[in-house]
Amino acid sequence: MKVTYCTIMKIHEGTGNMSRDIEKRQRDIILDSINEGVFTVGPDWRITAFNRAAERITGVPRDHALGRACFEVFHANICESDCALRKTFDTGRPVLNATAHIVNHQGQRKPIRISTAILKDREGRVIGGVETFQDLSQVEQLKKELRGLYTFEDIVGRSPAMMSLFDILPRIAESSSTVLIEGPSGTGKELFARAIHNLSPRRKKRFVAVNCAALPDTLLESELFGYKAGAFTDARRDKPGRFALADGGTLFLDEIGDISPALQVRLLRVLQDRVIEPLGSVRPVEVDVRVVAATHRDLAERVRTGQFREDLYYRIRVIHLTLPSLKERPEDIPLLTEHLVAKFNRLQGKDIAGVSGEAMARLMAHDYPGNVRELENIIEQAFVLCRGNIIELHHLPAELRPSAHASNGLGPMSLQAMEKHLISETLQRYSGNRKRAAEDLGIHVSTLFRKIRALKIDVPEKDGRSRMK
Repeated sequence: MKVTYCTIMKIHEGTGNMSRDIEKRQRDIILDSINEGVFTVGPDWRITAFNRAAERITGVPRDHALGRACFEVFHANICESDCALRKTFDTGRPVLNATAHIVNHQGQRKPIRISTAILKDREGRVIGGVETFQDLSQVEQLKKELRGLYTFEDIVGRSPAMMSLFDILPRIAESSSTVLIEGPSGTGKELFARAIHNLSPRRKKRFVAVNCAALPDTLLESELFGYKAGAFTDARRDKPGRFALADGGTLFLDEIGDISPALQVRLLRVLQDRVIEPLGSVRPVEVDVRVVAATHRDLAERVRTGQFREDLYYRIRVIHLTLPSLKERPEDIPLLTEHLVAKFNRLQGKDIAGVSGEAMARLMAHDYPGNVRELENIIEQAFVLCRGNIIELHHLPAELRPSAHASNGLGPMSLQAMEKHLISETLQRYSGNRKRAAEDLGIHVSTLFRKIRALKIDVPEKDGRSRMK
């Protein structure tokens, strides 16, 4: 049975001619039939009603709760700083579907959804308040299971492009072949490199990362290959290079497209012969290293223009992965946002439940030139500014708020517009194939048909069913 505030208030007011005992028994019977927890308080904040679902969720017996102050019974994380019922008393407006956590009588932490309203008598005088709360433990468990399906190592995604990458990563990891990862900045190339290492037989040895664009050529050479004491003025002792440190493990060469032609020659020899020569040494040293290289540049184009050696290009491109930009996988934005909210809750010791519908619509409409890294920065800023338990539109950077968003091609989007846009794009991607589009969106085909009609979505003339054969 779904509880409504009208129902509760009518129960509380009574029917006029009933005796108080009959009225109370009828009220208790009705409240006990509701699956949501319900309690009412008087002006003194002491509990006057406490239904069976409230007993089950909090672990507190009714006779122990009645007559006690609500904060002594209902241990929610928002009680002291952001009490929903107090907010309702102060403003006169109900609070709907606020999220919080309680600690039940057994010391277990439970996620809940709260709504509140004021109780008045027949003359309109305030006689107390009512709070309903729903146990979200099962919902949270389902979310965790879904996150498990759509998470690979620390990589998050449910789009077809990401799921196909998840599918092949274990097979890539089993080999020792050199891998080239291409993709725009901020798409998580190092995360993929670490996932390959962590799934490989080399996982017990080191994963060593070098940003080739961060160092000048001379320093990068000594960083990669090391040097012997006396090789140059300040070389007072031997220093092992990154190749030596990664022996038996994996060396990640980030932004390999930025290395000089001279260093390209040295790197080519290492990959061909599997030996390095530290600066100042006359003896080559054998190394057993798997190389994973990455770049945001178009290496094939750099080969055509003579900026990158063709023989080195094919040496590092034994296995080739191309990571999609965030703009190419908008269906992953809600999942990534949830993952980032959980991450910053852990790092900052906060308990933010998520992002409002309006803020999520804005996040979905953004182009993300900085990709996942940009989304992460947006959520981190919102965490700094957010003082409640929901990230709202005004917590987002200025360029994502309405006044600065007018130049965006999509413009401000309502939740309905966002849903229509996402469904239309998915149908286009599958040439109108409803079954595959529904699977991608995670909804039943009948639900998709209903939404197509309700949102007046134009479906591609080619229905794509032949592609299923």
